[in-house]
Amino acid sequence: MTHNTPLSPRPLRHLSEVHRRVLTAAQLRAHGVTTAELTEQCRPGGPWQLLLPNVVLLHPGPPTSEERLHGALLYAARESTPGVPAQPTAEEPHRPVYAEAMITGLAALTLHGFSATPPLLSLDRVDVLVPRLRRLRSTGFVRVLRTPTLPRPRSVTGLPVAPVPRALADAVAELTDAQAVRRLLTEAVRGGHCEPAAVVRELSHAKLLNRPHVVDAVDALVAEGRAIAEDRLYRMVAEYGLPDPVWNVDLRLPGGPHLGGVDAYWPDQAVAVELDTRAPRQDDDALWSEYARKREHLERLGITVVYITPRKLRDGMEQQAAVVRTALMASADRDPAAYVVVLPR
Repeated sequence: MTHNTPLSPRPLRHLSEVHRRVLTAAQLRAHGVTTAELTEQCRPGGPWQLLLPNVVLLHPGPPTSEERLHGALLYAARESTPGVPAQPTAEEPHRPVYAEAMITGLAALTLHGFSATPPLLSLDRVDVLVPRLRRLRSTGFVRVLRTPTLPRPRSVTGLPVAPVPRALADAVAELTDAQAVRRLLTEAVRGGHCEPAAVVRELSHAKLLNRPHVVDAVDALVAEGRAIAEDRLYRMVAEYGLPDPVWNVDLRLPGGPHLGGVDAYWPDQAVAVELDTRAPRQDDDALWSEYARKREHLERLGITVVYITPRKLRDGMEQQAAVVRTALMASADRDPAAYVVVLPR
């Protein structure tokens, strides 16, 4: 048998090109390749090579980045029955199912389109995320990461890839360069991949917020996220024809206590908008309690407070504009609000 000899009894024409180039030993056996034939083909200088344990590359020479990713997933994927990889889905009959495995870390971020991460071929390893109870070891260029609960993967070029916040946390866990961490977190927000709160939540779950270089990067991330959210709020008011508010002001009772700051305020209608840019951390409950107390105090004074998250502004600006417009129109049917002093913040 040579590397060009068709495998029998089941041909591989139904598989895509990369799926014909990288197969598990079980898949090869299912296509009629005996153990002896497999050993012969994978001999030194032979036409095939063992890419990873039980994963075979069906050509000599170095693997492509696509073959490395595919091989890593084949190695890590849960088998549906012993020795038999999971079967394709009805929707994509020619694409294998990588059950309970997904690409994460730097490789995942590169697949998501990050420019601050290295090219796939220059990565020394590919991180693969699997359930915590899987009995699987890191080997070769594959590093196995475990989690109690797998996130829902994103499909990128047909591969299951961890969502950006999770991939970021797995990448940051291995980075000690403060500038590299900051570049990744900043690109996540500026590039529109995710909101700061989702990133910080994953970093918190991964117990990374006790590292000074990560905390510094998170502070910069939160500031970056707030600036982007404020810009979207300005655009929302302008693009959807809302009356101009006063921006970034503090409210206080005449001669009385400070009531708190708001991002936009319409004095005639007593309507305030506040961007909820809290970054989930250990003191999140206390911070939310403070938000709630401020809102209750303002509403007792007759001021309507509309909280908007950066994600809602990004994904549903028109809906948020409608919420604010409704609050402004409803002011005519409310009792007059208490007089408050408006000061620049």
